[in-house]
Amino acid sequence: MDWGQIFNNTAYWVFSPETIAYALAAVGLAVQFGYGGLLNFGMAGFMALGAYGYAISILSFGWPWWVGIIVGCLAAVGFAFILGIPTLRLRADYLAIVTIAAAEIVRLFLTTQLFDEYTNSADGLGGYHAGFRGANPFPPGTYGFGPWQWTADQLWVRVFGALLLAIAVYIVWAIMRSPWGRVLKGIREDEDAVRSLGKNVFAYKMQALILGGVFGALGGVVFALPSAVVPATYTTSLTFFIWTILLLGGAATVFGPVLGSVIFWVIMGFLGNVLPALANSGILPLSSVQAGTLRFILVGVALMLIVIFRPQGILGNKRELTFVK
Repeated sequence: MDWGQIFNNTAYWVFSPETIAYALAAVGLAVQFGYGGLLNFGMAGFMALGAYGYAISILSFGWPWWVGIIVGCLAAVGFAFILGIPTLRLRADYLAIVTIAAAEIVRLFLTTQLFDEYTNSADGLGGYHAGFRGANPFPPGTYGFGPWQWTADQLWVRVFGALLLAIAVYIVWAIMRSPWGRVLKGIREDEDAVRSLGKNVFAYKMQALILGGVFGALGGVVFALPSAVVPATYTTSLTFFIWTILLLGGAATVFGPVLGSVIFWVIMGFLGNVLPALANSGILPLSSVQAGTLRFILVGVALMLIVIFRPQGILGNKRELTFVK
């Protein structure tokens, strides 16, 4: 086996657009679940709306790329209102069922041929990169070293995504130290007690759902910047990956989603390279395709072990555990 190539391919995921996009979505989920106690299993829907809002704004209406980002965020806000008004009074387990169904509705809505003029149905959208790449401040050339070498456009995607992630992390850090954040954490622990103090629990939950949804939409935009928007990407597995990242880093932490995303994708990248290599070498009694699929099984087992033995995550504190009532 070529261990040098395996480690080079693994190192790519430390600072990849996918890692940044999932970290942004996990920051949004941290606001909703880690601090607000909202059991949202529909983050894939928010990411899809962010990506499609961005792409459709550019391709169908000819708007600038930065307007497309705003449209994607507004689509997430609208989805949060539609989703939250009838559901935020539900118990946590019912909320989980509704949100996962809502995300699937969004994905199926985007694949229907009724709006093929805008969404291109199951084929997805591409060719919307000119405006964003035209705003690239980096001169043409190759940047970086070793496994981290990128063209100017690839570097611009990473830098822009990292800036969005830094802004999102700072916003979460700031608001969770504010009275609003303290009320939200109180709702997570005992919403009846917070309600008895005269606070509008429904309004705080809605605000948390909207804020987390906007971060998820930004994650969808970053995810779409390097390549194309394909509806098959925004399945329930994407949501479960984000949950794994959140629980790995720490649900009620500011930097946990970032660390969790890096660790998750580095492990996925390593297993995606080493398991097929082991199969091709005859060490694993599997085909290379089966060995590549085995990594998802291992990630599932790891998620179960995290929930059992380290539910607060790597950066979490046991006193900051989220209890779902």
